[in-house]
Amino acid sequence: ASLDKATALREKQLAEFNAEEKDLLESISALKSAVTVLSKHNGGAAGFLQVPRSHMMGVAATLQNEMNKHASLLQGVLTRSERKVVASFVQAPQDYFDAAPTFKQS
Repeated sequence: ASLDKATALREKQLAEFNAEEKDLLESISALKSAVTVLSKHNGGAAGFLQVPRSHMMGVAATLQNEMNKHASLLQGVLTRSERKVVASFVQAPQDYFDAAPTFKQS
């Protein structure tokens, strides 16, 4: 009985992990696609600066949502400095690229 309970628990945890992983991978894919399209239409990183404020805010909101939703999965993946960069962008996406480039942004 204990083995059956443990097996059922592990199967449930695996299903939850697989669902979270799928969602996170879809979000990453969507963000990569957005960057690719923006780069092609707007000439690389400089073009990203010309993205309408509403789009930039949408990217920031999506990023923040995914970071919050998958915080436990990302715990050992992102370094402290990478989390700071994300937080900086999420807090002020319209100003992020206007700031003087740092090693974190390049």
